[in-house]
Amino acid sequence: RKQGVEHSELMLPTDAPEWAADRERLWNAAELAETRKNATVAREYEIALPVELSADERRELALGLAREISERHGVAVDVSIHAPGREGDQRNHHAHLLTTTRRLGPEGLGEKTRELDQKQSGEVERWRERWAEMQNRALELANVPDRVDHRSHQRQGIEQEPTVHMGPSATAMERRAEQVAAREGRAYEPVTAVGQHNAGVVERAGLRQYIERGTEWLRDMGQRIAGRLHDVAASLSGAVERDRREAAEVQLAREAQERLAADRARQEAQERQQVRERERVAEKFNTIAGKREAGAHGYGDHNSDWKATPEALRKAVDAYNGANQHTKDLYIEQIQREPKMARAVGQLIGERELILQRDRGMSL
Repeated sequence: RKQGVEHSELMLPTDAPEWAADRERLWNAAELAETRKNATVAREYEIALPVELSADERRELALGLAREISERHGVAVDVSIHAPGREGDQRNHHAHLLTTTRRLGPEGLGEKTRELDQKQSGEVERWRERWAEMQNRALELANVPDRVDHRSHQRQGIEQEPTVHMGPSATAMERRAEQVAAREGRAYEPVTAVGQHNAGVVERAGLRQYIERGTEWLRDMGQRIAGRLHDVAASLSGAVERDRREAAEVQLAREAQERLAADRARQEAQERQQVRERERVAEKFNTIAGKREAGAHGYGDHNSDWKATPEALRKAVDAYNGANQHTKDLYIEQIQREPKMARAVGQLIGERELILQRDRGMSL
């Protein structure tokens, strides 16, 4: 096993011959299948594996991509999963996928997979997108919030200054400078022009991210403040509405009280009127009784005016005159206090007055 290789495996089409499972025989056959000196024997794809995943998860992810490529294009895929180098970036988990350029069937290697050579076929872009989907699904299952986007920053609408690729020599020089700085206990500073350029790009990107985070914080705080202001406004609006309702309720209560007071005043006025009416009835009855008792003109037994008086009233007057003073006072008080008694006596007196008026009119 090569240094740094964590896992290697062959992915073959389902109808591949048995001998293709031998890696050496497979690639020897791939070379023999080509007759041109400049023919491409294999295609190599290097894919980055998420450092957030475990070794098993990274392996299953890489093998899953290789399996799909093999099934879709009918090619053999030789997978090698690499760990980060000892002196390199410890996040650099990656895999190399080496595919045959010809389809592998029961009869061996056949026609070329031209679709993977042509940009207009869209296959390469399709696999970039599919690989991003597979990584994001694995990250989601691992409860990792980060996500991958296969598109360039430009296609995503992200303005970011690109770094310059560092060749092997520049990379080695930067690694040595970093080791020296670590031994001397000082901060590492790039020593090559490319390294210095890339460090500047990273620093500027960090500043932009810092500014963007600050802007996002301001936007978030603005939204929170706006939300609070909205809540305050809603609260004030609710308070105003409550005050309006309370004022309306107070007004309704005041109007109800006013109507009640008016009704009470009318009732009291009616009661006072009824009291006065009962007092007038009692006074008229007392006057008639007094004249009857005194033998005044027109109140004798044989007088026509007295005979015109309703019989019930005559009996009441005579009974009244035959009683003692205390009984008389109680009777008058009863007329004044009891509406039914007053109405009955008043009705009799009214009938007497109508009869007398009629008789006098006829005598004229």
